[in-house]
Amino acid sequence: MLAALAFCAQAQDYPSRPIRLLTPAAPGGTTDLLARLVGIKLGERFGQQIVVENRASASGVVAGQIVASAPADGYTLLLAYHQHTINAAVEGRLPYHPVDAFTPVMQLTSAGFMLLVHPSSPARTLQEFINWTRRPPEPLNYGSAGIGSGGHLAGELYKLMAGVQAEHIPYKGSAPSLQDLVANRHHFTFAATTPAQPLTRSGKLRGLAVTSKSRLAALPDLPPMADALPGFEVIGWYGIIGPAGLPAPVVTRLRESLLAVLALQDVKDRIAADGGEIVGSSSDEFRQFLLADVRKWQRVVKDAGLKLE
Repeated sequence: MLAALAFCAQAQDYPSRPIRLLTPAAPGGTTDLLARLVGIKLGERFGQQIVVENRASASGVVAGQIVASAPADGYTLLLAYHQHTINAAVEGRLPYHPVDAFTPVMQLTSAGFMLLVHPSSPARTLQEFINWTRRPPEPLNYGSAGIGSGGHLAGELYKLMAGVQAEHIPYKGSAPSLQDLVANRHHFTFAATTPAQPLTRSGKLRGLAVTSKSRLAALPDLPPMADALPGFEVIGWYGIIGPAGLPAPVVTRLRESLLAVLALQDVKDRIAADGGEIVGSSSDEFRQFLLADVRKWQRVVKDAGLKLE
């Protein structure tokens, strides 16, 4: 009883030292930029430094393992993204459970991927794209950031729902995949909005649709895939999670502070410009979302007959 009271007292003083925020991505990417944006603003509110640490190895598994094994005191957190739940579907065995080994704090944002083709493609609209891929004049292929990436599974989900055939070409990251699409070396890709938007604005690529449930504020002219394929949805999400067993006062303090950060106009503008939408979920809502996302990608991997190990 005394130990519990002491821990609650410590939680009320949280944070009293710098917080370590791991990001399972290389510097300069969408995940890293969001981690640094949130880290700076959160640090200003807390009066403590938020130390962003990049751990891009093994599709984020290394970062996940570090956080899952850390003390449940709120001083080691993970800015997780959609690869966290996809890993549960594509990895043979993770060193942790993607949900139960963590305390979900808050889903920060969500964003769809963009369906992209080369400007010379005969498809100028989403429906034309579907018609073209169902009756292609030549065998089709599509690129992605790598085996088991969000773009890869978005492509497989499209193949399943549209009833088309296309060979997957994995790259080592989204940049080389997009560069090869610009060079017209594959037929289409599903890519994150942040690296895709400059290429569509310059006319180097053509955007046809987004994979979110509704149109994105940053891309109002692009329809959702679900307009032509009801039920199609691929969410690129970002959120804060900590080790399992975070004390409720720590979770509450983090959530209240994160909500205040997301309410800042410069933060809202930056997220919207990158094609994202603010979520700000409760801890339980985020947990249910994570569980549902794991189940969804496990079904896609099974239905597509993917061998990803």
